[in-house]
Parts: sequence; structure tokens; C-alpha cells
Amino acid sequence: MSLWTEACLCPVEGEASEDVAATQRSPMHFKAARDDRFGLVCAAPDAHTLGLSSVQQLLEECGHQTMVADAVTCEAFGQPEVRENAERIRHWIIENRITALGFSYRLDPEEGASRFSKLVELLKARRMLTAQGGPLRALLFAGLPRACERVRQRVPEVQAVFCGDETPMETLRLLGIDPARVASTVSASAQYDEDRLSFGRDLVARGSYLGIKPVDRSGYSEFGTRRDGVVARLRHGLEYGLPPLMRAHVGPYLPDRQEAVRLFLQWTRQLAASGLLDVLSIGTSQLTQSHFGQDWGDLPNGGGVPLNSPEEFAAAWEAARPMLVRTYAGTSNIPALAKMYEQTIHIAWHALSLWWFCRIDGRGPLSVRENLEQHLETLRYVAETGKPFEPNVPHHFAFRGADDTTCVVCAYLAARTAKQLGVRHLILQTMLNTPKTTWGVQDLAKARAMLRLVRTLEDDRFRVILQPRAGLDFFSHDLERAKAQLAAVSALMDDIEPDDPVSPPIIHVVSYSEASHLADPSTVDESIRITRHAIEEYRRLRRQGEVDDRTNHPEVVARTEELLDEARIVLCVIEATVPNVCTAEGLYKVFAEGFLPVPYLWECKEEFRKAIQWQTRVIRGSVKVVDESGNPLPAAARMLRLATAGRAP
Repeated sequence: MSLWTEACLCPVEGEASEDVAATQRSPMHFKAARDDRFGLVCAAPDAHTLGLSSVQQLLEECGHQTMVADAVTCEAFGQPEVRENAERIRHWIIENRITALGFSYRLDPEEGASRFSKLVELLKARRMLTAQGGPLRALLFAGLPRACERVRQRVPEVQAVFCGDETPMETLRLLGIDPARVASTVSASAQYDEDRLSFGRDLVARGSYLGIKPVDRSGYSEFGTRRDGVVARLRHGLEYGLPPLMRAHVGPYLPDRQEAVRLFLQWTRQLAASGLLDVLSIGTSQLTQSHFGQDWGDLPNGGGVPLNSPEEFAAAWEAARPMLVRTYAGTSNIPALAKMYEQTIHIAWHALSLWWFCRIDGRGPLSVRENLEQHLETLRYVAETGKPFEPNVPHHFAFRGADDTTCVVCAYLAARTAKQLGVRHLILQTMLNTPKTTWGVQDLAKARAMLRLVRTLEDDRFRVILQPRAGLDFFSHDLERAKAQLAAVSALMDDIEPDDPVSPPIIHVVSYSEASHLADPSTVDESIRITRHAIEEYRRLRRQGEVDDRTNHPEVVARTEELLDEARIVLCVIEATVPNVCTAEGLYKVFAEGFLPVPYLWECKEEFRKAIQWQTRVIRGSVKVVDESGNPLPAAARMLRLATAGRAP
């Protein structure tokens, strides 16, 4: 990922040496002057521009003028060897008085390094660098880690590279910003992220997490049997003051299907034997989800373990004893697969994504309407079984550029639909660091707002269970840094409800190797040890007053209330204008009529044109809907636009 796109903000790859990593994170010789103007260029434009706006805003809050290249100019920067492009590049730099040029390319590493090298050669040939009497004082590159490494080796003129894992303050340091010029509001908020990362580094360096032992959860009669379930295990843990349940995905892929299944069962037995993992989440392959029980022939499969029969799922449950087991929902024949999961792995809970994992994201053959119909039919079955339901919904909207309010609204709609269909326990998964440019204080506010709003549905027949996790692309390729990030995000999870000693009750542990390689059992176990020890140690430090108590942090409290107010406005208008909201037809209309903005939707754009016409921007580490000038557009104004334009933005 690159600095100027959704996943961007950072330096250095796992295979690079620690000395190189340290060099890239140390202060660089370029120091931005007050009159420096930053030009930001994405040489291979795509839809994910949230990171770009985040960097732009950081610079502007520090007093710097910025210019983001338009699509035509970006295309020229991507092919500097073309004569007319060379002149366009020179003219753009001079016309906009650019003195620091940031170039991003987040696709193929070799191509990214090659394009940047060609650009620098052009700039030198046109005598555009300060050393030649030109205007450019700094050249900056953002891309995938391997691309950054190649740029460091080939382009001595580059002042800094960004490969996707910096904190906001690290980004500003690499941009040459004097710490004294960082806006106090930015500095105070960003310091929370810096402090947690420092906490993580110290914890990992000490290595005491390696002493974390398995938790004995066997003190209730259903333990490890077909009658066992997550509610019973949580109840037992609460009674005896046990640590949170640990859940992790496991799903090795090999070209030979039978070998992949054998390896998965071997890994499952290893995890069961070590005893650290409580809930095994089977990471099945795409074909398992879309073509279960069929002859796959030469169909492409992708990653994940390729289970293809009830017998293989049953074998997984046997190998996992006494862990609880769950897996992905299907993308076709969804109710039938849910029933098979109940019969074979006695699934701990079901997860459905309602609008997603269908044609809209290329993950399945169903239309969005058909997908909703099958998901709601499946929810009726889930209610009959008494099993919990996990809505995999808010982060899928966030992946497509949705604002924070939309994430809160869609979580509530999913929960309300589940309750209306008879589900009694809802596992509220909260994916933090999504997008990864999100600041920690904003993550806390979004998680708290989501939790508070969904909990308004609670009564004696409906309960909400929090399950936080790290972001999908949060971790660094540098494994030691990634371990520190895992400890840091674990602290963030504990700050969602810092005054509740049993929150969070479940943690979805994303292994620290996520950005580097597939997590094997030893990596999963180490990740669990880091997570558990980080929470224990963070709580100890909080009790001693050595870390700030975030319970009533002013910015978090204010943003939480803002999100709740905005979400209630949107929900009120939805309720007034969409009949039978919690039906397949109602949920479809909510999306199709533009109530849930997804500006970066890749498929079904015409069908959901009202949803993609909103624009969003990262503002102070949060994601907000903005108007044509880039200013925040409050929910009330957005709803008015829907009403006055026939519900078309």
C-alpha cells in the first residue's frame, strides 16, 4: 500500500535489516521550511484515496500548502518517458510552486521502483532539483515494502520512503515537519497512538509474554462436547474471572487439495494440544464457500483451506477438541451450508455479511437482493438453533470508503434485523484500524458509539457480546514492529470499555504475521500470548496511573456523542421513508437509495449509483462525508439532499 492511498503511511519491509528499519525511522536530513509546498501524486490512481486526504490534512494542519494531482496529471507522472507527459509534469510542478514531491505507486514493486527511477531521471534532465538550481528540495516515495527497498537502493536522491506502517507522528517526522509546528490538537491525539506503540515495543522486547499459559476452562459440564457453545464458555469465564476468549482464523492453502486438508488437520491438532486458542475459525477457501460439494475441476481456488465435504468438516471438529469451532458463511446455498455447519462442526456462532460476499464485491454469484434474502432465511434458522450471530458488516462498508457514521448505522440495522428474526445473542465484531489511517481516539469513539447504539436493543431476550479485532491491513511487514503493533492494538481494545474488567469478552486475534506470511500454529499461539499479556500489563499500568484512563477523554467523549447524534438522524429518516426496514427488500432499499455511502464500490456501480456519489475524507483520523469543497457534510444536510433530490445525492 502507498502513502497517498487507503493503506498508506510508512517505511520498511520485514526482510529488511533492523539497521535499515532504524535508519528509515530516524530523523532525515530534509527539514520542511514553512514555505515548502507539497505535491502529492498517485502514479497509478485507484479508488482508495482515504490515505491521501489524511496525509494532506496532516500537512495542512501543520501550516503547509498542498496540491494533489488530478487524474490526468497522475497518469503523466506514471509515464514520464512520454514526451508530452514530461512537459506536463514540469509545468505542474512550476505552476503549483511545488518544493517537495510525494510519488505513490502501490501495485507491482518492480514497476513502482522503475517508474519512480524514470521520474527522477526526468527531473534531473530538466534540472528540477534544488542542487541543480530547480525548485524541488525533497523527493518522497510511497509504495509496497519491496518497492521501497528498491527505491532506497536505486535512487539516492530520495529523502524518505513510506511503505504503510507509520503512525501519524512518524509520517510527519519523515516528511521533515518540525515537531514544534505540529498542531497541538493533532499532537495530543496522535500521542495516544505513539504511547501505545511504545508500550508494545517495551512489552515485546522484555519477552515476558512468552510465559503466558493456557487457561483451564473445563469447569462446566458441556465443555468440549457437542452441546458446548460460546455462551456457556463465556458464562463460565465470567463466573471464574478468566481472561477473554481468544479466536483466530486458520486455513493453510496448498495446490494439492488433499495435502492442504491434511496440513490443516495437523495444525488444528497442534492448536488443540497447546490450549491457548479457544475458538478455531476455519479459514475456508473461496471454492468451499461458493461451490461446496461440487467437482471443482480447474476452477481457481485462491487461499484458504479447501474443504469440500461434510466429512472433512466433521474431521476438523474432532481434531479441534476441546476448542469451539466456527467458519465462513457460504456465498451460495447459504442456508444449506449453515445447516451443514451445525451438523458437522457444531458451529460456535454464525457470521453473515448481509449486503456483501456476492456480486457487489465479486465474492459470489448472488445479486445483493438475492444475497439479503438468503441471509435473512439463514438468520431465521440461526434463531431456531439458539446460536449467536456475528454481523460481518461495518468493516465491509469501511473497505469501500464509508464514513464512520455509516459503519455505526449499518451495525445497528444488522443487529435490529437479527433481533427481529429471533436471534438472542449478537457478537458485535469491531474491526479497528479501518482504514489504517484511523487514529486511536477515533477508533475508540466509533467502537463506543457502535456498542452503545446496538445495546439499546438489549432486553431479557437479546444480548450483545463485544468482539474487537485489529484491522485487516494494519500490521507491518517488519515482524518485530508487527508484534509491537499487536500489543498496541490490544491496549486499544481494552480502552473501549476501560471501566469494565470483563470487556472485551472475546478477542479476534489477528496474527502479527498478517502482512508477511500465513500464520502457522506457533505464530497463532505467540500472537495470543502477546494479546493476553498486553491486556494484563496495560490494565496493571492503568491501575497504577502510569497510562491515561481513557474513560472520559474529552475528544473521545465528544466524537462518540457526535457519531451517535449523526447515526440517530440517519436512522430516523430511514425509518420514516423505507417501509419494513428489517426485511430483505427494506435493507436493499436502504443501500440502493444512498443512505449508506460507499464511494469506492468497484462492482454494481450503476445499480448503487446513489450510494457511490457521496464523497468521504479522512479528517483528524476519522472518516466523514464531505461536500464538493471537501468540508464535512453533517448527516442532517445529507438527509436533506436525499429528500430534495428524490433521495439521490
